[in-house]
Amino acid sequence: MASPDTEELATVPLPTPRPDDRTTPHPVIADPAAPSPDAPAEADAPEGGEADATSPETVEQAAAEAAKPAKPGGRWWRGFTGSLAAGLTVLAVGVLVVAGACLYTDAPGPGPVLLIGHPVAAVLALLAQRVADRRNGLPAAGAGIAVVLFVVSALTLFWLT
Repeated sequence: MASPDTEELATVPLPTPRPDDRTTPHPVIADPAAPSPDAPAEADAPEGGEADATSPETVEQAAAEAAKPAKPGGRWWRGFTGSLAAGLTVLAVGVLVVAGACLYTDAPGPGPVLLIGHPVAAVLALLAQRVADRRNGLPAAGAGIAVVLFVVSALTLFWLT
């Protein structure tokens, strides 16, 4: 439904590229150390039939190895620690909201230790979870353990004392 306010607004179509823009190849800057494309293929291949590190086969193999999914146990662990970090973040936001409500209603609320400690623990847990998500192996496991330690220490220090 159009209203008097929206009838004034005109829609402007987005500019589309000209057909020759899509078909014109962009110039490629060649590496001065790279052999020219006119050189024979035999000169590029190393002796002994080995493929060099920049050959298409080697690049495809490296990309396939890098794209392998994480182990199921690793995915479970990352999901678990991610849930802990997200839960601690929600708890920190909740503590801040309750503190704001208590400030507004003049009710006693969480003290300064809780107001500072929860967000700090949440930020540390999120940073450790970021490392756990982006790394593999021992660094990821260590970051996951750090997330668990941040969550357990925050709950122990701020809720069980």
